Amino acid sequence: MSIAGTVLLGLGLFFMAVTAVGLVRLPDFFSRVHSVSKSETLGITLVLLGLIAHLIAAQGGFDQTSLKLGLIALFVLITNPVAAHVLTRSAVRSGLMPWRRPRPGAGGNG
Repeated sequence: MSIAGTVLLGLGLFFMAVTAVGLVRLPDFFSRVHSVSKSETLGITLVLLGLIAHLIAAQGGFDQTSLKLGLIALFVLITNPVAAHVLTRSAVRSGLMPWRRPRPGAGGNG
């Protein structure tokens, strides 16, 4: 196994874990989509690059499978941000408002 491939896989899994935490912890749709689109794109891309590095190390060179994984990574890099933009734009057009932190003293609870 190649060290570079292992490092890339580890980083990719880290960013996927950050994605899961952001999805659970953030308060509203817009924050969640922003967090998920950024870290998921990076996580998936790093995992795919790690797989490419492992394949190159195992087979002694670049082959058709590595090329396909590279094309999938490129596809993910292009489509994930576009999909996130389309989702948030449709949410804005449908009238969904972002979450706002309540001001201290407002709301009548003392």
